[in-house]
Amino acid sequence: MKNTLPIVYLARHGETAWSLSGQHTGLTDLPLTEHGEHTARQLGERLKGLTFVRVFTSPLQRARQTCELSGFGAVAEIDPDLVEWNYGKYEGRRGDEIRAKRPDWSLFRDGCPGGETPQQVSARADRVVSRVRTILGDILLFTSGHFMRVVASRWLGLEPTANSRYFMLSTASLSALGYENDLSRPVIRFWNDTRHVDEPEVAMHASP
Repeated sequence: MKNTLPIVYLARHGETAWSLSGQHTGLTDLPLTEHGEHTARQLGERLKGLTFVRVFTSPLQRARQTCELSGFGAVAEIDPDLVEWNYGKYEGRRGDEIRAKRPDWSLFRDGCPGGETPQQVSARADRVVSRVRTILGDILLFTSGHFMRVVASRWLGLEPTANSRYFMLSTASLSALGYENDLSRPVIRFWNDTRHVDEPEVAMHASP
């Protein structure tokens, strides 16, 4: 029975100039860096041998490029709900810059002025989770780091404002959500797998 339960694979996009510098990258539509393209191809090698009944990607080009370079561009469907958090006035800013003025700020608790609230992002994540749970078979999603962390919380039925900060992710990483024994027991099968990437990131995505 365990082997027949569906798995939802989550692929974070490859490196961009702002993920390298630690700037919050929400709806700014940046391309991958050369290194990001390289790790996206390596992600494709990691995914070889796996079969997916559906593949979905964020419409943002960093996710679409990662999807294409991984070998799934021809079969992927665009899902607008997979876009990254809208950071509003914090777009392009680093976490330390924001905390210089708001020392206790937390993205997952407070959201961003002029951008999305945690509740709005959680509602998007709930829509994604609801849709993928109706699909029989393994699924692959290409999206962005902070949104993926909220999806993981909602998959487990956890409150995202309190728990999403614990699910750190690297660029071009692969994670998987699934079930233990039956569909009533959602679990994380593995998280932030980067063994296919041959060079460590110089900088992480801006911390929340």
